[in-house]
Amino acid sequence: MVIKIDRSDLYYKDYSWTVYRGDDPKITGYPDDELLNRKEGYEILAFINMYAEKHWLVNKQHCLKVERMIRLYLPENIRSRKEISKWIESNWHNY
Repeated sequence: MVIKIDRSDLYYKDYSWTVYRGDDPKITGYPDDELLNRKEGYEILAFINMYAEKHWLVNKQHCLKVERMIRLYLPENIRSRKEISKWIESNWHNY
């Protein structure tokens, strides 16, 4: 069974939870913007849950690993959700 996390599960607590006109925080299946804003909690949460579903992550620690990889190790020049997913897949065992 694939796990989903919610806002209270995130390790980092300094995200902004602002909804901007045109963004829909309820979108969880497909993101409403191609680029991921690493500081926006709604976007990070939706990305992690989408990644968990696609890659069959089965525990909360794996979801938090995705969050940690994005926060601590993801190069700044990688910004699209597609590129971020590829980077995580390629670097999963490095972190």
